[in-house]
Amino acid sequence: MLAVGYAGRVFPGHSPALGVKALALSATATLAKRFGQARLFEIANRPLMELAEMQPVTAAWWRERRKQPGEFHYLALGDSTAQGIGASVPGRSYVGQLADRIEAQLDAPIAVTNLGVSGAPSDLCVRDQLPRAAKVLAKRQADLVTLAIGANDIAQWNPRAFHRNLNTILDALPSETILAELPSFHLPKNERKVHEANGIVHVIAEARHLSVVPLYAATKARGINGILTEFAGDAFHPNDRGYEVWADAFWPLVRTRLT
Repeated sequence: MLAVGYAGRVFPGHSPALGVKALALSATATLAKRFGQARLFEIANRPLMELAEMQPVTAAWWRERRKQPGEFHYLALGDSTAQGIGASVPGRSYVGQLADRIEAQLDAPIAVTNLGVSGAPSDLCVRDQLPRAAKVLAKRQADLVTLAIGANDIAQWNPRAFHRNLNTILDALPSETILAELPSFHLPKNERKVHEANGIVHVIAEARHLSVVPLYAATKARGINGILTEFAGDAFHPNDRGYEVWADAFWPLVRTRLT
């Protein structure tokens, strides 16, 4: 998912907590007239800026994590949610939490290659992550591959392009890849697009006999409590608890790969 994209673009209109954010912005506008707009803008946007600054930090964290050896190899592709933007540490992303659970189940350390890139829509996953995945898979087979992509496509939604890109990605990945739905955005104007995207996910998955993580239902079910307590300061990315909801949705399918 996206706070600040490849070109530094911000899409606050796609925040799951938009209603809360809108009230905050309205109050900020009123206070700006009284206390100074520049200072209040800095305060209001501090969470977003802080999370944007996390992106090179999380990427470096995962590069270091890749050095850990293990007989079991987990390869992940995706966006900022794979990296863990919004989590207290990158290892609390859904990828990190799944890795922890796998290690506990196997009682052994595992190798993790996380190719997720913050802000990546499906076309940039094709462009940037697939070449890297090909190099990784040429050197070592992956025992588990997960793909969660598409949330950043919603900002400029093109169903044909998403369908094409998703097929291209899956053509290059192992046939047992676990594919995730898009999460709920909790906003009516975006939910229609999300439903369309998830329809494409399921059509492609069924044709390829792939397992699909029911991420939409898992996040939608959290309701207002989830909106208020399971998002980071930018009101868009999950926090540690939010990523736990994601990991819980993935886990039943991931666990079957360990037996």
